[in-house]
Amino acid sequence: MHRFAIRIYYEDTDLAGIVYYANYLKFIERARSEWLRELGIDQAALQRAGLVFAVRRVEADYLSPARFDDLLAVESQLHALSPARIVLDQAIVRDGRTLFQARVTLACLTAAGRPARIPAEVAARLAAADLAGN
Repeated sequence: MHRFAIRIYYEDTDLAGIVYYANYLKFIERARSEWLRELGIDQAALQRAGLVFAVRRVEADYLSPARFDDLLAVESQLHALSPARIVLDQAIVRDGRTLFQARVTLACLTAAGRPARIPAEVAARLAAADLAGN
């Protein structure tokens, strides 16, 4: 499992002083990018090669609010890997309590937006990380 720290700033909150719901999606996006980077997957190089990962589906549950100055952890774990899709389970946690959880499906696409196979090296790194628990 990959962990990524997030600090909640005033700009992340709404008038009620809690994290605005759409910001949770930004937080899990950042965590996914950092997870791929730590696995040695260069998304910029993939993009230059004409491939991108795009979010196809998000199933999200908002369980408890985060507030200004909270230190949170975004936990990301591979749920499933297919030739053209990555499915991740992601959770935002504060002090061991899950505040938000999501299952995110990413599709590998060409620059024209057509489905594409995940490159073998990328798939191998993802599979190895799953076996190692990263």
